[in-house]
Amino acid sequence: MTRSVRSSSSSRLPTLLLVPAILVLSVAGVLLAGQLRLLPEKLNPFATRTEDRTGPALLKSLNDMSRYEGASGTFQVVVDLEKDAKFLPDAVRGSRTLFVGTGGVGAYVDLGGLDEDAVTVSDDRRSATIRLPRARLEKPALDVERSYAVTKERGLLDRLGDFFSDNPGDEREVHRLAVRRIEEAARESGLTARAERNTEEMLENLLRSLGFERISVVFERPDGRG
Repeated sequence: MTRSVRSSSSSRLPTLLLVPAILVLSVAGVLLAGQLRLLPEKLNPFATRTEDRTGPALLKSLNDMSRYEGASGTFQVVVDLEKDAKFLPDAVRGSRTLFVGTGGVGAYVDLGGLDEDAVTVSDDRRSATIRLPRARLEKPALDVERSYAVTKERGLLDRLGDFFSDNPGDEREVHRLAVRRIEEAARESGLTARAERNTEEMLENLLRSLGFERISVVFERPDGRG
C-alpha cells in the first residue's frame, strides 16, 4: 500500500508542474499575438483607444475681406538642412533633414483703400479709368498633409537631446525654411503679374456690363507711378 501511494504522488508531480508552464506559454502567446496585431481589436491587450478631448474652437477675430485674389499657385520645394559641430564628427553631434514642403500662395489686389479719385468717368459715361495698387502676395500656407520628411539623420548627442526634450523631432525650423523658399519661388513666378491681368479682366467685364465701352485699369506703386 505504501509503495502504490508514493508512486501515485510522484506521477502527479510532473503534471502539476506543467500547469504553470502552460499558463505562462499561453500568456506569452497572447502578448506576442497582440504585439503582432494577430488578435481582434477587442481581445488585443496592446490595442490603443483614441479619444478626442479637444474643446470647442474659440473665435478670435473677424475681418471683412476687401481684396480680390486674382491668382494662386502651388509650389513644392526640397529643403536639405544640415547642422554639424566644428570639432565633433557627425555621428556624435550633428543632424541632417531632407524635407519636401508643399504650399500654396495667393496674389491679390487690395480694393479696400480706394478713394473717389481712384475712378475717373467721362462725361458721356462711356469711358472709365481705374487706378489700383499693385498686386501683392499673401503669406505662404504650408500644406502639412502633402509635406513630409524624407530622411532624418541625427548624431548621438542629438538623439539623447530628443529623448529628454518635450518636443522630440521638432520640425519647426525646417517648416519655416520651406515657407521662406516657397515665398521666394512665388516672387519669381510672375504670380502678381497674373493676378493684375485677371483683376483687370474682371473689372473690364464688370464695367462693360454697366455700359462702359472704353476701360483703362492702371496699377500704381505707392509713390503714384505705374
